[in-house]
Amino acid sequence: MAEPADRKLYLGPKLRVLRRELGLNQTQMAEELGISPSYLNHLERNQRPLTAQMLLRLANTYDIDIRDFTAPAAEGGPRELGEILSDALVRDIGVTRDEVLEVAENYPGVTEAVARFYRALSDLRRVPGAALAGAERPPLVAPVDWLREMIARTGNHFAEIDAGAESIAADLPEDPALLQAALRTRLKDGHGMSVQIMRGDLIAGRLRHYDMHRRRLMLSERLPASGRLFAIAWHLVAQDLADAVAAQVARAAPPDEDSRRLATIALTNYAAAALVMPYDRFRQAAEQSRHDLPLLCDRFGVSIEQLAHRLTSLNRTGARGVPFFMAKIDRAGQIAKRFDGEAWPFARYGGTCPRWDAHGAPASGTVASQLIETVEGKRFVTLAIGLPRGAAQARGRSVIALGCEAKHAARIVHADGLDAERGEATGVGPSCPLCERRACPDRALPPLTRALDLHSYERTAAPYPFRRV
Repeated sequence: MAEPADRKLYLGPKLRVLRRELGLNQTQMAEELGISPSYLNHLERNQRPLTAQMLLRLANTYDIDIRDFTAPAAEGGPRELGEILSDALVRDIGVTRDEVLEVAENYPGVTEAVARFYRALSDLRRVPGAALAGAERPPLVAPVDWLREMIARTGNHFAEIDAGAESIAADLPEDPALLQAALRTRLKDGHGMSVQIMRGDLIAGRLRHYDMHRRRLMLSERLPASGRLFAIAWHLVAQDLADAVAAQVARAAPPDEDSRRLATIALTNYAAAALVMPYDRFRQAAEQSRHDLPLLCDRFGVSIEQLAHRLTSLNRTGARGVPFFMAKIDRAGQIAKRFDGEAWPFARYGGTCPRWDAHGAPASGTVASQLIETVEGKRFVTLAIGLPRGAAQARGRSVIALGCEAKHAARIVHADGLDAERGEATGVGPSCPLCERRACPDRALPPLTRALDLHSYERTAAPYPFRRV
């Protein structure tokens, strides 16, 4: 509490967002806080700083975490807005970084509105002109993009679902082998559903299939033990936590039916992970093992991908874990999945930086660690592990990458060889078209934000030299 008291805090936009999320007008909030509406108006307009006493009132009245409320604005807002304003459509306007920061920090609602319009425009750009002439127009927001943003807004944490999963897990064994048998029994006794392992040729092209007529869950023999455990848990929570999942989906207000279905599947996945890796037990195991990834996979009987998903969701107030971000990257460098965590250091649109070693992580199960540093000077520890090939038809393999700010390095056993504060870090950028790092030999494209500086009398080590201003 000493830190907020030592400096003046102008958090008007955050206070306004909180009030609107609570569905209150200024008069109502002022009454609940015991202050005048005019004083609240001054606070929201940054004409008065928030005092330590007022922060305590907010925390006690609305059950908020003071550390989160007073934390500096995430870089995601300014970075995303900067990416959008670098688009060729508006780049000639020349919006400065100071203007971007001012809008993103003081008017987060405007930033979000611009981002939604840009995502809609990007989706329409990908649709052939002939398709737009049809009777049925595509959705303004792609379901995958909508889901990603919804998860980002919630911090990938759904307290009601976690609580329900913990309640179920309390009556089940902790050992993964015994847990699978117990889940089968619960499915059979509670819902009349049996589980059968099927030959790969009899269930070709599918890893699991539910036969509704015979109430039989068929699992491919190609599924490893972790996949079978997760599939059985998925079908159990699809029954036992259906109401909690449906309530969360309804609160998210999906814009169309495809988005609703995608959200239902994603949150059922979340519930299954919460059942297999119950929040408190999993968080404690992660902290005690210093996030030893192979050990945690073995202890809970899960795959590295399932584990990484769960590590990004430890955002319970008063019991938070390391704020990891996570990405699943294919061999072409495309991001198939992304959870932003507290600070995603790369561009939201497009690929990642080629200097990030995650792309070349070995497939042997070894965890590859790297210390990276952004153009702004922020340091991150990243962990990458290659996945085995999936379906029989798949030609390539993917990589799971986890990362967090370097200040958490002491809590991660795989970072023991890194000097997070003073060690040499690999300089990375958001993506080549948005990166202004000058001496980068791995640059594939010049930055959209700078003019080229080409001369016939010299050639620099870094491709595409550009002007500083």
